[in-house]
Parts: sequence; C-alpha cells; structure tokens
Amino acid sequence: MKGPVILGGSSHPKLVQEICDRLGVEPGKSRLSKFSNNETSVELYESVREQDVYIVQSGCGHVNDNFFELLIMIQACQTASARKVTAVIPFFPYSRQPDAPFKRSGAPFIRPPPMTVPSSPKTTPSTPKNEIENPFQPAISPTVFSRLSNDLDIGQQIMLGGNNSNFKNTGISSSIAINGKKVNNTNVNDGYKQWVVRSGTLIAELLTCAGADHIITMDLHDPQFQGFFDCPVDNLSSLPSMGRYIYRNIPNYLEAVIVSPDAGGAKRYITLYIKLHMDFALIHKERRRPDKPQKHDLMLVGDVRNKVCILIDDIADTSFTITKAAKLLHENGATKIYALITHAVLSGDAVERIQQSYLDHVIVSDSVPQDDHILKCDKFKILPVAPLFSEAIRRIHFGESVSTLFDPEYELI
Repeated sequence: MKGPVILGGSSHPKLVQEICDRLGVEPGKSRLSKFSNNETSVELYESVREQDVYIVQSGCGHVNDNFFELLIMIQACQTASARKVTAVIPFFPYSRQPDAPFKRSGAPFIRPPPMTVPSSPKTTPSTPKNEIENPFQPAISPTVFSRLSNDLDIGQQIMLGGNNSNFKNTGISSSIAINGKKVNNTNVNDGYKQWVVRSGTLIAELLTCAGADHIITMDLHDPQFQGFFDCPVDNLSSLPSMGRYIYRNIPNYLEAVIVSPDAGGAKRYITLYIKLHMDFALIHKERRRPDKPQKHDLMLVGDVRNKVCILIDDIADTSFTITKAAKLLHENGATKIYALITHAVLSGDAVERIQQSYLDHVIVSDSVPQDDHILKCDKFKILPVAPLFSEAIRRIHFGESVSTLFDPEYELI
C-alpha cells in the first residue's frame, strides 16, 4: 500500500511538518494564496490519483478563511481523483454551541420560549373568582398553574385556563385570540436570550459536500456534534496525554484535586480522576438574576484548602472562565493552581489576563499555534498533539483500530 499524502493548510504549518516528520513523509506540494479581492486560490503540485490524502487544517486564526481554504483543498483532491480524502481538524471550528435559553426553574429550553399574553385590564368579573371562563376545561389552582407554566407552551397554558398574569414575557411579539378576543403582545423582557441557530449541520454538510470522506478531530466541545455528519468521525481525546502529564510532572499528584471550571464539563473528566485516584471538585455557575443572564455567582463544590488544584477545560478563548475559577480557588485556600487546556485559542487580551491571574502553570496543547502566546506569558507549557494525530493517521491508513489511543496507559513515543 502506498503511504499517505499529507497536505497542509495555512492555519498551522508547524503542526503539519511535525506530523510528516513522525510519519517519515514529506508534506504534499501545494500553493495557497489569495487574489487581490481576497478570494482563496489553491493549486496542487503533486499527484493524488488513487491515493489516501490527509489535509491538516485547524479552525483557528482567520477561521472563516481557513475553513473555506480547507473546503477548496478537499474539492481539489476529489477533482484530482484521490481515492479517499480525510480532513484532519485538530480544533474543529463552530463546534462551540451557544448557551440555550433557560426556564425560570433553571432547566434549558428544548424549543423556542413560549409566546406571552399581557394581563387584561381590571374589570368587574362576571364569573366567580376561582372559576374558569371556559366551561370545557378543568379548574386548576394558580399555584399549580404557575409550576406547570414553566414547562408548557402558550397553547397548553391557554388550554389549562390559566390567568394571563401568570404568563412570562420573553420578548416575542404575538397575536392570540382568547375567549374570542384578539390580544396583541409587544412586551419585551430580557429574561430569555433570542432563540439561537446551531451552525453544526451547515458545517458538516459543507465538508461532506466538498468531498470529505472522513474527519479526524480532537475533543469536540459537544461530542454529539459527530451526529451531524454522514461520514465517519474520529474524535480523539487529549485526556490520556493530560493524565500522563499529571502523573509525571506534578509532585504528590495523589494529594491534588482535579477541578472542572463549569458543571457542564464535569462529565468529560470523570474517567481521568478515577484513573488517577484523585479527588474532584467543580465550580457551579449560578445565574444571579433571570433578567440579566450575563451576571453569575460562582460556587465551589468540593474542598481545596491547602491543596494543589488542577483546572481542566477543553477550550479557553477569552480566558474569563479559567481565570475567575482560579481566583475562586485561591480565595478558598488552594496552594498552587495548574490549568490544563486542550484548545487555547486565547483571543483578544486573554494572554495578559492569564499572566495577571492566580494561575501558576498553564499547560496547553498546540492544536492551535502557541508561539506568540509563549513569548507574551512565561506560564505556558506546550503539550504536543503531533504524536497523537500522526499515530491516528498511520492506524487509519493501514486499517488498524484507533481505540488504543483512548487508553490512558498507552504510550506515544
């Protein structure tokens, strides 16, 4: 069998060269440029006919330009009669899903917030106070209705015969007929975010439409993102590498505490702290007011006093979450604070924020380029991902299983 052809995009050329060095091949020859109007130009200077092609392009930097460059490279290889085209995307773009709106009870909505109806003017009631005007609906107490209304849409609330004043404003205009009268709603309330559009399906369809036969990535923010694809997706894990780093480089690691900076990420690290037989803590983000969702109260669940803390997160963009978590741990008596981050995007002034934080050591993977970050901050240490991706490419190319790469005891030389 012929060896793999490794092509690299312009987002992370250093990683492309490291992967090729480990596989013992030369990077495929290509020319990537832009026209004067910023349109992307791709030229392949190497034959890929009936060969397995692996295109390495991370979703960082100018994300949209790099992603479109990847699409054109995939299409170019398919046009040149490649046998199979695999997109190797260490940091997958658009995989972070925005926060969903929340109900008053704190549970996330699974559909758009219900339309609301303003309370009617006070008039002399023509029916008893506790009696519902619709004779075909059963009576229900205001207390029970208030509890149910959190989980029901507007149609269900009307069928229950609830009082209009119990309805919550969500900022969605509506016009509804109640008891034969048309009621317009224009009230606005900031309690809920606008219903958001997930871009996962679009990104998956663009890749498959361009001709991607296989996707290799690492630590998707939401593992269910793989369900958007009609082609195989290998979602590699950085946890084995993190576990080895903790075992080899943190003194008395058995006395340390692994901390998840948010409740949503707790499940991702259960395997890690169980394998290492360490204690676990998490930071819960509590919404302070329903009409101001951007303000939160942080609450630590677990004991970290006089202990070394190891914060683990998959993505650090603005670094607000990780630095606030470090401050909370410091206030609760942590002696030293490590941060292990898979994808350190660190946009804006995130590096300066980390430099001034209570974090003592920040270990990040090079799924995105880190050279500039290291020059600005002396707290960073790199956890290379080239060994993981090169071994995954080798195993996939020769039809071997990649499940071994998820075993914390497997050693990548």
